[in-house]
Amino acid sequence: MSAVQSLIAAHRRGENVGLYSVCCSNEQVLLAAMDVARKYDTALLIEATSNQVDQFGGYTGMTPAQFRDYVLRLARTHDFPVERVILGGDHLGPNAWQKRPSGEAMAHARDLIAAYVAAGFHKIHLDCSMSCADDPAPLPDETVAARSAELARIAERTANEAGLPPPVYVIGTEVPVPGGEASLAGGLAVTSPEAAARTLQVHREAFSAPDLLPAWERVIAMVVQPGVDFDHSDVHRYDPQAATALSDFIETQPRIVFEAHSTDYQTEVSLHALVRDHFAILKVGPAATFAYREALFALASIEHELLPEAEQSHLVETLDRCMVERPQHWRNHYRGDEQTLRLLRRYALSDRCRYYWGEPEVDAAVRRLIGNLQRHPPPTILLSQFMPEQLAAVADGRPADPLALVRHRIFGRLAEYARACAHNRAGKRGENETSSAEILSKR
Repeated sequence: MSAVQSLIAAHRRGENVGLYSVCCSNEQVLLAAMDVARKYDTALLIEATSNQVDQFGGYTGMTPAQFRDYVLRLARTHDFPVERVILGGDHLGPNAWQKRPSGEAMAHARDLIAAYVAAGFHKIHLDCSMSCADDPAPLPDETVAARSAELARIAERTANEAGLPPPVYVIGTEVPVPGGEASLAGGLAVTSPEAAARTLQVHREAFSAPDLLPAWERVIAMVVQPGVDFDHSDVHRYDPQAATALSDFIETQPRIVFEAHSTDYQTEVSLHALVRDHFAILKVGPAATFAYREALFALASIEHELLPEAEQSHLVETLDRCMVERPQHWRNHYRGDEQTLRLLRRYALSDRCRYYWGEPEVDAAVRRLIGNLQRHPPPTILLSQFMPEQLAAVADGRPADPLALVRHRIFGRLAEYARACAHNRAGKRGENETSSAEILSKR
């Protein structure tokens, strides 16, 4: 049993524990996630999406093997135990090639799965829910399941040939788009127990071939819609009563839990409730880079007060100019007049500006900002104005270095997930607490 399977098994035994997944490639986010995992004694699941990382490089420019090396290098330099890092692949399937014919898209998807598994990614989300250019829309559940089983067969063979532990799988047909950003205008429907049951059944049948039966035993979770999502300016909060029937359904099924996508910006109370109600794998991504952006903008405000204009980084203006000049990452997502677009580019919850931090001029502005504030440390009065939570941490002895302040801002967001997932036994809050490290040690 792998560490992930042990954790899911503990949840199914009645322990109110879960697994949070940090879906991000941002260096400061990953370093903050390591700080969180260290403080709360949890495993650290880091996932790359099929948009971020693929056999051609994705938008990060990294293949799965390069992403693995990048994460492990960060762990070593940050003195975080590499054995506590779990790598996952999110939305693995034809997603990046869905505008092409299904045969071509699935050929790329097969290569994608092989690349991820060969690189040591252990948790594999099989997502074949999208229609390709020659497919009907929506895609029938049977087709989704058959394609997922085809990719699982590739994953099994790749792991065996590489001498790696076999992967664990997440399935599901009611899958939010990568990165969230659902429209909340018409409300949000919770997956029905009937739909969840059908998803399980069609996948069980698709995995019924003798060579796939062992893989089916390692399906740990199913993606459903528990009634949580966000768009550019609003958040649909979790309503436990609306998800009661779905939560009751999973209790009748052996071994598996639900995986909840787009949990960004939920309250900590809601995150605890989600884990309690068997949405035991919580995905977070844009909220972490949103916190990164908030921290950098706060530092830019401090810089504006401290330094002459000619010495400033002008980070906020540089980022916005870059987004305007290269709008491919946001123009199909944001709508409105020029003032609305300006606000969305900078502050939208969907955080499309996360795609621009690696642009040379933006990266240079960030480096100048950090360098300026390392040479001219922010005084208490400005930290109080723009980063009061970080001021309190500095007063408690945390470093005042600007990058440490950025990580602390991100830490605050991710720590909510760690506390929700490393809790105590269901129904006995405050008693019999079991840390994730203790759970993982029972392998």
